[in-house]
Amino acid sequence: QVQLVESGGGLVQAGGSLRLYCAASGRTFSNYAMGWFRQAPGKSREFVAAISGSAGSTTYSDSVKGRFTISRDNAKNTVYLQMNSLKPEDTAVYYCAARWGYTSSYTGGYDYWGQGTQVTVSS
Repeated sequence: QVQLVESGGGLVQAGGSLRLYCAASGRTFSNYAMGWFRQAPGKSREFVAAISGSAGSTTYSDSVKGRFTISRDNAKNTVYLQMNSLKPEDTAVYYCAARWGYTSSYTGGYDYWGQGTQVTVSS
């Protein structure tokens, strides 16, 4: 069982930056691939970024590539999402997710989810 708690969301102007945090419980954190997803009002949840357990592999959606960076600190059971050059279309609730094994960009591929943190980008 893995419990995930996101934090770091907030209101920021377009062009600004935010860093999201996801704290995980459990003793085998490094065995889990971690992902960030987001869901805007009236839209389905979409993939943002994922990182392997060892942090040796990362993947991003085309919409955030070059602006967002996912990273993790296995000693602290924490995964991060650094978001730069934010745009109004990045406004959404951001969710952290965990799955045993390899990374995935599919929502259904993750077993554990956090409660989400709101990110609002004003124009």
